[in-house]
Amino acid sequence: MGDREIAVLLPPGRGTPFPLEVHHRIRRDEQADYAATGRALGACAAAVSIQFDYDTWGGADGEYVFDLVQALEVPAVATLHSILRKPTPRQRTVIADLVASVDATVVMSRSAATVLTNDYGVDPLRLNVIPHGVPDLPLADPAVIKASLGLEGRQVILSFGLLGPTKGYELMLEAMPAVIAANPAVCYVIVGATHPDVLEAEGESYRATLVARVKALKLGNHVRFVDEFAHRVAMTRWLQAADIVVTPYSDLDQTVSGTLSYAMGAGRAIVSTPYAYAAELLADGRGVLVPKPSPKTFAAALNDVLGDDDLRAALGRAAYDHSRQMVWSEVGAQYRALFGRVGAAASVAAKAPPVGFTAINV
Repeated sequence: MGDREIAVLLPPGRGTPFPLEVHHRIRRDEQADYAATGRALGACAAAVSIQFDYDTWGGADGEYVFDLVQALEVPAVATLHSILRKPTPRQRTVIADLVASVDATVVMSRSAATVLTNDYGVDPLRLNVIPHGVPDLPLADPAVIKASLGLEGRQVILSFGLLGPTKGYELMLEAMPAVIAANPAVCYVIVGATHPDVLEAEGESYRATLVARVKALKLGNHVRFVDEFAHRVAMTRWLQAADIVVTPYSDLDQTVSGTLSYAMGAGRAIVSTPYAYAAELLADGRGVLVPKPSPKTFAAALNDVLGDDDLRAALGRAAYDHSRQMVWSEVGAQYRALFGRVGAAASVAAKAPPVGFTAINV
């Protein structure tokens, strides 16, 4: 497509090659790059979409984002990925100032909008809720896919995403003995490379603790690690092979999860801890929330779903139906409409007389 410009943030030491369509690179810790890129984008784009996360952007709590915003001469829309319920004063200021600095702000859940309004003092009229996008997948029978992944005849529980200590995999591993006792053919598959920040800070020590726990619990025949960053085609196959997807996250304030969104888009039955995003998306029978997560309660929920084909199918269908509003074409249309409104407002503002100037019709 010739109607877009792509800029990427490049962390130190990660010289990952990018497709030719990536025209702009911002070295994360080089402050001057932000203003330079803002000026470049302002010269070649009609509007700019900013994907913001504290940990991704340079400066204290991502504050270098303001260098880019201030250099732009075109409308900007910020999509906020991490909304902390208990931010530091600096984190609260960065988010509140960013919302005030751009033309519109997008969050991906109502719970995120509520947190911003109540805990950050953000004007709710400046917020737009547009869901996390998902691929438009057909509903698939897991049995058809399992053989190609070496899982024929197994009941498959899946977790996926970048590996890190907030994912709650320890809870799942502790629950597995009780799940195996009731479902001897079960296999828990964990797909995902270690998160780059975790890898940089501590190497593969976290993964090693999980592997050690699998060994201590004698789960070797029932737990499988797939240490890779699964791209869309591979991830689709894993999702469609799963009987259940679990998101046992320990951070109950989490307001968005790509993993949960993708699982719904694939029409999988989902069992989850009751973090904010899961409580919102899995309401009204679209999944199973475990209100007081423990190995015992989590195992009981998994066994209920594994043991009831009708329940599993109903959960998956409800999740799938709800996710139709989240497929990329629908989300793209909402963003397109938002950028249209922002562009129109900027055009009107540009034509308005300056403050203190009186327009006279002759």
